[in-house]
Amino acid sequence: MALLQWRGIPTRQMPVPIPPLREENLPERKLSFWQLAGPGAIMIGLAIGAGELAVWPWVTAKFGAVMIWAAALGVFLQLWINIEIGRWAVVTGEHPYTSYARMSMGVIYAFLSLGFVGLFLPGWARMSGAALKALFFGPDGPGPEWFWTAVTFGLIALILFGPKQMYKAVERAIGIMVLVITIGLIYVAFSVGTWDAIKEMGRGLINFGHIELDDQFTFARFFGAVVFAGIGGAGNLWYAFYLRDKNIGMGGRIPVLANPLRVHETAEVQTGYRYVETPENASRFRRWMRYVIQDQVIFFWLGNTFTMFLFMFGALTVLRPAGIVPEEGQIVWDMSVILETSLGTFGRYVFLLIGMAALFSSQLGAVDGGARTWSYLLGSMFKFGQKRTQSQWYLTFAIMFMVAGTASTAFFELTGVSALGFIFNSALLGGFAMAVYVPLTLYVNLTKLPKSARPKALNVVMMLIASAVYVSFTLFTIWGLIFG
Repeated sequence: MALLQWRGIPTRQMPVPIPPLREENLPERKLSFWQLAGPGAIMIGLAIGAGELAVWPWVTAKFGAVMIWAAALGVFLQLWINIEIGRWAVVTGEHPYTSYARMSMGVIYAFLSLGFVGLFLPGWARMSGAALKALFFGPDGPGPEWFWTAVTFGLIALILFGPKQMYKAVERAIGIMVLVITIGLIYVAFSVGTWDAIKEMGRGLINFGHIELDDQFTFARFFGAVVFAGIGGAGNLWYAFYLRDKNIGMGGRIPVLANPLRVHETAEVQTGYRYVETPENASRFRRWMRYVIQDQVIFFWLGNTFTMFLFMFGALTVLRPAGIVPEEGQIVWDMSVILETSLGTFGRYVFLLIGMAALFSSQLGAVDGGARTWSYLLGSMFKFGQKRTQSQWYLTFAIMFMVAGTASTAFFELTGVSALGFIFNSALLGGFAMAVYVPLTLYVNLTKLPKSARPKALNVVMMLIASAVYVSFTLFTIWGLIFG
C-alpha cells in the first residue's frame, strides 16, 4: 500500500479483493417454466433492434438473401453462449464479471473501457428517435434528431424509475413491445410475402460461407453484422442480471436491484455462492438448468431467429424488388412508404409502429444493461464504489448514459456520421469483447463450478467453436484495420 501511495495512487480507489464463493444449498425450483418466463423475452427485445432491424434488413436490401446463413449462425452461436452465462448465474447467483475479476482485474478494466466508448455510440437511441419523429410527422418533421433522441430517453426514464424494481419495468415494457413487433411482422409477411422470396431465403440459409462485400459493407462490417445477429457484445452478459432479479437458482439468495427513488436500501450481498456437492443439490441444479435451456431455445434462439427472418423477409419482398437500398438509418421509413402502396395508410403506420417498438426496446435494454454493468462493477469491486449502493450507482449511470447519448447524437448529427455507422462500430467493439469473455466463461464454468454443474461435451464443443469464431474474426479485423 505504501508503494501505491508513494506513486500517488489513492488506495481508496484501488480494487478490493474479491472474496471466494461461499457454500450454500441451491434453492429448490417450485415454479413452472411459464411462471418464471421473462429473462429470455428481454433478450429478444435487446436483439430485435440491433441486427434484426438495424443491420440485416439493410444487408438483405443491398445483397438479397445470399448471406442469411451468417445471420442464422450468429444467433445459433449466441444460444450456447447465453446458456453458459446462465449456468454461472444459476449456480452462484453472481454475474460472470466477478469470476473474471478473481482471475485478473485487467479484464474488468477492458470491459469498463469498451463500455465508456459505447457511451458515445448511441445508434439505437438515434434511430429510435428518428422512428418516433417519422411515426408522427414523417422523416422531415420538426426538430433535429438529438431532440427526438432526448424524448425517447425521457420515456425510458419514466419506465425505469416508476416501479420499485427496474427489472419488472423492463420485463413488462419489452414483453409488450415484442408482442406488438411479432404480430405486426406476421401481418406484413402474409400481406406482401411471396413463395419466391421464401425459396430465396431457403437458398441463402444453405449458402454457407458465401460473403459479398463492397465499399460500404466491408469485412469489418460483416463481422459486426454477425455479432449483432442476436444481441452481441456485452449484451449477452446481461442475461445473468435478469436471472438474478428473477430469483433463478442461487439468484434467489441475492437482493434484487431496487429503484433508489422508491426503495431505501441499507445492505447488499457482493459475493455469490457455490452449492455443496450432494445428490439433492445436483438434482436441483438440473431442474434450474432445464429452465435456462428452455428459456434460451424458445425465446432467444427460435423467437429471435423468427423475428429476424421476418424483418429480412420484409426487406426482400418490399425493398429489394424496388431496387431500394435505404439511406443508413432510414430503413423503417422507406419500408413503411413502400408498404403504403399495397397496404394503404394502415400498413405504413403498422410498420412505423413495429420499427419504433423494435428500436425502443433495444434502447431501453441498452440503458438498463449498461447501468447495471457499471453499477455492479464499481459497487462490488472498488473501495470508493462501495460507499454507495448499487441502486444509487444505477441511477447515476442511467442518467449519465442518457445525457451522453443525447449529446453525442447532436455532435455526430452535425458532423454527418450516420446512425447505422454507430451501430456497426458498436458491433465491432462488441465482437472484441466476445473474443475475451466467451472463452473466459467456458474456462470458469469448467474449473470453478461443482462437478455436477459443469458443461458437458456438446456445450464445450460449441463454446470452443464460438470462441474460435470471435477470436479469429477479431484478429483478422484488427489486421485489416492496421494493414488493409
